[in-house]
Amino acid sequence: MPWHRSQGLVIPENIRLLFQPAHSPELNPVEHVWEEVREKHFYNRVFNSMDAVMDILCEGLQGLMRVSQKLRSMTYFPHLRLTC
Repeated sequence: MPWHRSQGLVIPENIRLLFQPAHSPELNPVEHVWEEVREKHFYNRVFNSMDAVMDILCEGLQGLMRVSQKLRSMTYFPHLRLTC
């Protein structure tokens, strides 16, 4: 089905689109990052403000950045390596 397809979309030469099956968030690397942050920093918590949410989110993302091997293992999928 031609959902979300624009006839006027111009794709730059340095961009390569990878079409993914519908309803397959497991193929999107950022979903794994969010799952890790959500489980480790947001599980069963209540926040008093959006600023508190942002602080914890930044803390979680910075923690992942410090453990680059773990982040790589969560996001560097074989099907993405073939596109480079």
